[in-house]
Amino acid sequence: MRKNLTLSLILVLLISLIFSVNLFAQEKGGTLRYAMIDTPPSLDQQVVTSDLATIIAQHIFEGLYTFNSQYAPVPMLAEGSMVKEDGRLVTINLRQGVTFHNGKEMTSEDVVASLKRWGEFGVRGPVLFNYIEAVEANGSYAVDLHFSEPFSAWQSMLAFINGGPVILPSEIMENADERPISPEDYIGTGPYEFTRWDTGRFIQLSRYEDYAARSDQADGYGGERIAYFDELRFIPVSEVGTRINGLRAGDYDYAESMQGDLYEDLKADDRVNVLVNQGAQFGEVFFNQKQGIMTNKKLRQAILAAVDMEPVMQAAHGHPDLWDLNGSIMPEKTIWYSEAAIEKYSRGDAELARKLAEEAGYNGERIRYMATTSYQTMYDSSVVIAQQLSEAGFNIDLQIYDWATLASRRNDPEVWDLFYTWHGFVPDPILYTFLSPTYPGWWDTAKKRLLVNNFTQAMEQEERVEIWSELQEEIYDHVPILKTGDNYTYDIVVPEVKGFGETSLIWPKFWNIWFE
Repeated sequence: MRKNLTLSLILVLLISLIFSVNLFAQEKGGTLRYAMIDTPPSLDQQVVTSDLATIIAQHIFEGLYTFNSQYAPVPMLAEGSMVKEDGRLVTINLRQGVTFHNGKEMTSEDVVASLKRWGEFGVRGPVLFNYIEAVEANGSYAVDLHFSEPFSAWQSMLAFINGGPVILPSEIMENADERPISPEDYIGTGPYEFTRWDTGRFIQLSRYEDYAARSDQADGYGGERIAYFDELRFIPVSEVGTRINGLRAGDYDYAESMQGDLYEDLKADDRVNVLVNQGAQFGEVFFNQKQGIMTNKKLRQAILAAVDMEPVMQAAHGHPDLWDLNGSIMPEKTIWYSEAAIEKYSRGDAELARKLAEEAGYNGERIRYMATTSYQTMYDSSVVIAQQLSEAGFNIDLQIYDWATLASRRNDPEVWDLFYTWHGFVPDPILYTFLSPTYPGWWDTAKKRLLVNNFTQAMEQEERVEIWSELQEEIYDHVPILKTGDNYTYDIVVPEVKGFGETSLIWPKFWNIWFE
């Protein structure tokens, strides 16, 4: 009996010790100092798409929806929604008891005013509002979206905070236009509130003590948000070496945008932890489908067959932790990942390329390939791709321009056949530029229009995923672009900052993060 009692007491003490350690580990307090590459132009998320702005503003402002760790849209300020009239009416129910940083409760009046300003003046708003006929309050805690036709990506559009529809008080939104609002109007519902902008020195946020957190489990940007830090201070530090040395010296706790060639040294440094960003970017070669030699689909297929992407990614991005040979257009950790037709990716088959080129009737005509030296990774990728194409028998004229010149020339279908660019991470494929028939490359076929139309009108997520796989298969058959592979940026953080895994989200966030 005494032995059992002793064991029970030891067990209770161990549980108490573990519990107290966890409480201590996640104790509130301190100022997180973030060294960023520059100062954003504004924190007004509705009209500014700067990543620098989003990193800060996401702590102040919230939208009706956000994204979980798989980048599926989930409710944030919304409680839920109902889709009616075959997708032409969406009723969004709002969470009650959510307050702005000025103490006012958020209601449908604020949501309607915010959505209307974003729809008229926001950077991304017109994409959604092309399908919306009216936005109306439905009582104090619900909003009706009236669509001219079904548009299945409405949740993703409402969830994408970068240039997105964050919710502010109606009295601010009703007087706002395309110009960024003033800092005194940075009033949101987030876990931190704006407190100070010392120009050239720092932007400061403080914990909002009356924050109305969600009760569901934290997942990606979704779920419960706890502000452990007393303050967040975002400090512009332009030089990467200064950001690194400042973090090592204890001047900063987090530093963004490290260089690829420093990766191994920083990984070996026990004074820092390396965080690789999950938001995969990818390089892409566009084909001119409006005019010239690349209007020949068989020839585009020949070029696709010729390129081995592994040496391309090695040359451009270095350490293998910073890139993946991924033939899926969307990254593997997203709900959109698909293996449809990826056997055609990165074949590096010069013999097959020559065979397809012969079938296309190619006779060594000059192929004008525009690349830029403004971005080193773009140039390095293009050099390797051009070399492989030349070795496979294509007459490649690699033309090098600064980015501004290339961006101007690509609008003229008479002067190019291929050009190289890159695409940042998007949480929904509908946001890819190559799906637009007006984007240089001008992909606009009957089959593509049908698939895109089906994709935007399908209201169930499972059906949208299936249609996206069909679209990916069509991409590999029609070949509007070549995808090189996924690549990742990375940041560093002091070991005392806890709550991160080995990776960060698209924009690093500092709720549910604490000092040890």
